[in-house]
Amino acid sequence: MGPLQGKVAVVTGASRGLGKGVALVLAEQGADVVVNYRSQAEEAEEVCRDVRAMGVRALALQADVGTGAAVDAMFAKIDEVFGRIDILVNNAGTSRAETIFEMTEESWDFILSTNLKSMFLCSKAAMLRMREQHDGRIINMSSVVGHQGALFGHVHYAATKSGILGFTKTLARTGAPLGITVNAVAPGIINTELLFATHGEAGVKKLADGIPLGLGEPRDIGLSVAFLAGEGGRYITGTCIDVNGGMYMRS
Repeated sequence: MGPLQGKVAVVTGASRGLGKGVALVLAEQGADVVVNYRSQAEEAEEVCRDVRAMGVRALALQADVGTGAAVDAMFAKIDEVFGRIDILVNNAGTSRAETIFEMTEESWDFILSTNLKSMFLCSKAAMLRMREQHDGRIINMSSVVGHQGALFGHVHYAATKSGILGFTKTLARTGAPLGITVNAVAPGIINTELLFATHGEAGVKKLADGIPLGLGEPRDIGLSVAFLAGEGGRYITGTCIDVNGGMYMRS
């Protein structure tokens, strides 16, 4: 029996990387997990198999969470299968390695839709349900670059991750009277497929060399999310937990 037994968690962008790590930790702690994905159906089903192996329920749902109609359909299916939602982890996100001189309007819009608009759409859908329960936890995935800026290029990505922090603080004030907490987690450099696709092996090594604790793992992020989703997060809202191995230290 885990501390999240009986809870239903929705993790967006959970077919790999940070989302997969979060989904697996939540399942370890007893939550049933909805594994959202946009295009990687096989990988999402593999995550579901791993989740079910822990004795809890899992459901893979395809949806572009930057699109309102897709989000509405996804949450309708969650209503049908589970009848409730207790935890929403807004994790879906991406980046492109390009400077502002290379960046197109299409690229800007794509990153903002995937990383930021998706949080608005999913949070609204979840909160409509959570307020009926007078209970719920929303955890938004920001980044160390939301605090310090990106090291090179990625201005669209950095803009979304900073925007998530303001979104989180404001939504926390809306959610508090409804029994809903809203927090953020800001990962540092985490060992994921996206990291290597964006920076390359040599770039990742250079980044890792500058981190006191070295590269983080997706499980490290999952454990922080589970803390906020569990009893330890009961009286925490509107804040951001930095999980960056000492890469960036805020006072």
